[in-house]
Amino acid sequence: MRADKSLSPFEIRLYRHYRVVHGVRIALAFILTFLLVRVFDIPEGTWPLITLVVVMGPISFWGNVVPRAYERIGGTILGSALGLVALKLELISLPLMLIWCSVAMFLCGWLALGKKPYQALLIGITLAVVVGAPPGDLTTALWRSGDVIFGSLLAMLFTGIWPQRAFLHWRIQMANFVTVYNRLYQTGTSPNLLERPRLDKHLQKMLGEVVKMRGLITPASKETRIQKSIFEGIQTVSRNLVCMLELQINAHWASRESHFVMLNARTLRETQQMTQQTLLTIAHALYEGNPQPILANSERLSEIAAELRQLMQEYHSENLSETPIHGYVWLSMELARQLEILSHLICRALRK
Repeated sequence: MRADKSLSPFEIRLYRHYRVVHGVRIALAFILTFLLVRVFDIPEGTWPLITLVVVMGPISFWGNVVPRAYERIGGTILGSALGLVALKLELISLPLMLIWCSVAMFLCGWLALGKKPYQALLIGITLAVVVGAPPGDLTTALWRSGDVIFGSLLAMLFTGIWPQRAFLHWRIQMANFVTVYNRLYQTGTSPNLLERPRLDKHLQKMLGEVVKMRGLITPASKETRIQKSIFEGIQTVSRNLVCMLELQINAHWASRESHFVMLNARTLRETQQMTQQTLLTIAHALYEGNPQPILANSERLSEIAAELRQLMQEYHSENLSETPIHGYVWLSMELARQLEILSHLICRALRK
């Protein structure tokens, strides 16, 4: 897929309500599978439905569909084979069959805590389904094995129809994060407030949203072939921005005297305006897929950072290096630097 693809309002609305879309997809898949079972009178027809729900339950982004498909189908086939062997062993010796099942479930538990939890899940489920057949009844066991494989294949088919793309989901969430960040930044540094705004809960919620985006990095990288390190860099900068905003608000409202000094500082006002403009530009670029306006803002951010360094030197010469003013100026300079890094990383992520 093209990384710079513009997002339509319909796509944005669709991805913001991805739970509804996923629920509708599972519901339709269940109904269609049920009709197939009824029309063709498939024996042991409960198991395709159970397998379908288990496999489709966790939402699968397009970047994970193919590898998870191999894992799930491989787990189903392996679980079926282990179950059939267990039924044969039961005819020879029940203790031997129990030992075999114990080893198989040990393998299932070992894989479940590794990199292939879905494969482990299907191994365990299929094994349980097959060994649940009457002793020596290989016909029922084979039907159950086939039903589980059939349910897995149908789940893969329905999952591949209009799948959620992790990269688009990441872009929308990242744009939402930048928009909320801009709103909190404006509130925290607003000259129209007489008291410090209470933003602690909002900051914690925003940091939580940043942490959640980490789950989209791997599938988004697979979908677009963008280096994973770029997403990791954006993740790190986003987390840094949240932490710096909290410190910046603390410095901005540390004392009445320093607060008025910062309100009347021309360079700081320009920095705040440029920061807000940069955040809006980044949000629009994430929606529209056009990184060019971000590059234009990056040059101005570099100039702002240079002006802030000069301002810090002036405050340092006046022995104000320990005051909240110095801290706020340094944080503003660091914020400009972090935004410049974020701008370059997003430009690389939105490359054609």
